[in-house]
Amino acid sequence: MEHQEKNQDWDLVIKGHSSLFDVNFGDLWRYRDLLLMFVKRDFVSFYKQTVLGPLWFFIQPIFTTIVFTFVFGNLANISTDGLPHALFYLTGITSWNYFSDCLTKTSTVFKDNANIFGKVYFPRLIMPLSIVVSNLVRFGVQLLLLILMMCYYAYKGEEFHVTYGLVFFPVLVILMALLGLGIGLIITAVTTKYKDLTFLITFGVQLLMYGTTVIYPLSAAPEQYKHIIELNPMTGIIEAFRFSFLGKGEFSLWSVGYSAIVTLVILFFGILIFNKTEKNFVDTI
Repeated sequence: MEHQEKNQDWDLVIKGHSSLFDVNFGDLWRYRDLLLMFVKRDFVSFYKQTVLGPLWFFIQPIFTTIVFTFVFGNLANISTDGLPHALFYLTGITSWNYFSDCLTKTSTVFKDNANIFGKVYFPRLIMPLSIVVSNLVRFGVQLLLLILMMCYYAYKGEEFHVTYGLVFFPVLVILMALLGLGIGLIITAVTTKYKDLTFLITFGVQLLMYGTTVIYPLSAAPEQYKHIIELNPMTGIIEAFRFSFLGKGEFSLWSVGYSAIVTLVILFFGILIFNKTEKNFVDTI
């Protein structure tokens, strides 16, 4: 009997990771149905008990754009590179919202799903990946709002134009997703032991927004601070995003390449730290 058990082939063997680099990406593909289920769950559960439901996809960026236009455009009179204030701010808000949503929701994935992680096996990366994918729905709706706004201002005769940078649009979306995912994986691993950091996430992300070109163009930044702002990988992405849709922004392959390198490095370390923490997080959370 013992000899037969030793020679038996199993379809699935569940065991602890032997090293930091032991990440089975094949499991992610085999559990793709579970990924889609989590995506549907995230979308339905978030808006199930709301009065306006998915309309919040439109309401949030519209109100934020109105506030930014009044405060930064009219009161502070910050340059928008000659673009209509509402259109300038909406491009920054649309791209920033997707990145920040991926980051903030991934950063609490261990805490929010401890009951599921402790009961059943599945590749743990499925959960944060489902957050990134489900946020694409919200990003797509806000992108539609941006396109409608562009049509309105084009009808009014405002000067802006779509550029060749639109070819890089899928790359920009992937970079925003992976950057938010990588930082979120690092934060969620750290907060399993230091839960106080959870309270700083929302504030920190909001503060980080002012270090990018969401509310001002890079061309309007003082020379002594411009290089510091460019160190933020989201700066190159937002500038490229704005250049692609509106024809204004300091877009270059160097800036996008820098953002891509930083994103991949952060994602690499994020997966390693997440992989290490998932082994024993249930004992510490």
